[in-house]
Amino acid sequence: MNDDTQGFRPDAVQWLVGAMAVFAGVFPLIAEGISESRIFVLIVLIAVWAFWVWRNPRGGTPLIVPLLAILTAFVTGAIVIMLAAEGSLMERVVTGYQGYAALVDGAFLRTRGFTNTLVASTPLILTGLAVALAFRAGLFNIGAEGQYLMGATFGVVMGYAVSLPPVLHTIAVLIAGAIGGGIWGAIPGFLKARLGAHEVINTIMMNFIAIFLVDWLINNPLRDEGATSTIRTPFIEPSAQLPQFSEIGFLAPYFATNDRLHLGFIIAILAAVAVWYLLWKTTVGFELRTTGANPDAARYAGIKVERSTILAMTLSGALAGLAGAIEVQGVIRYLPAFFEAGYGFDAIAVALLAQNNPFGVIPASILFGALSVGADILQIRTGVSQHIISIIQALILLFVAAPALIRYLYRLRNLEETDIEQVPLTRGWGS
Repeated sequence: MNDDTQGFRPDAVQWLVGAMAVFAGVFPLIAEGISESRIFVLIVLIAVWAFWVWRNPRGGTPLIVPLLAILTAFVTGAIVIMLAAEGSLMERVVTGYQGYAALVDGAFLRTRGFTNTLVASTPLILTGLAVALAFRAGLFNIGAEGQYLMGATFGVVMGYAVSLPPVLHTIAVLIAGAIGGGIWGAIPGFLKARLGAHEVINTIMMNFIAIFLVDWLINNPLRDEGATSTIRTPFIEPSAQLPQFSEIGFLAPYFATNDRLHLGFIIAILAAVAVWYLLWKTTVGFELRTTGANPDAARYAGIKVERSTILAMTLSGALAGLAGAIEVQGVIRYLPAFFEAGYGFDAIAVALLAQNNPFGVIPASILFGALSVGADILQIRTGVSQHIISIIQALILLFVAAPALIRYLYRLRNLEETDIEQVPLTRGWGS
């Protein structure tokens, strides 16, 4: 917070963010018509923005570099789209415009576009929180993908192999997923704390172990022999499923029959609040952040750095595992062979874009979810491969991870550095 007092005093950046929030809420009303749900979304967006401004008057400065990084990535992405297109220069420019228009249409304006974006962003929120929490503790958890897979596996076994009453069964699957991911995250955490083995190397190796282990499990002991058309596990019990909003009585009129948005999105938002509270309102969170900022000073102050390292990786893995369990409960409701989504790797870009702020992870995840959902429409309308989205995501990661480059390009040398730029995200071997 840039001011010791609270109040509604937005700066230029906050006004810009507010205008974007209003645009995001009003555009669907213009494109698809007025409805109670769309008006509610608009009110929520404005309320969240106003609360942020009230809590952080003139607090938009830390967002300048990330917003410019996103802008630079999209401008560069437009150039890539034009290079990939065919025709004259003007036709290529039109294709670039049509490509981004198709992205917006597919991700927000088409029927179920916005809810599909929220569905795609749900696992990104949780895996992004996992990476951000580890970053705050000075650890680079590049193993969220493996933890996600183990959480999904633990969750699906609890979902079909155990019989419990509906609500208890749903909670049990969530807990099982968190335990699976937590165990997978605790292993490299223990190796880092006790042996000094670098967490980047260990988590990468744990990713490959998880990928091949889960694939073997689905093809052998967990395989549903009754499924002849595909290799998969049995479906989880209905009592273990997270209901989709279209299946909830009083909400059903506001959602299409086959709308996939589920309660997992609400759980992800609550997880962001929980991580924020843990990091900034508890003694444990203070110890984690202190360890990440300066482990030597933390040790001198009496903080058990090794314990904090293991705890951080365990909690990080639990969040990623929770994402896997929720994906099973709310969307696919079984595990297919070759179950890989790449959420764990996208989560790194999400956490960096959010500057490791739990609340910042939410819009960053929605952005990446929108890119993935709108990719198909981009390809249909422009003929450019949908994989161009991977290039845009990589460009966002490149520019966000290189704030010095953004400062140089836009002559922001005198702009105050954020705390994320001042603190290393990870440390060397043995440290």
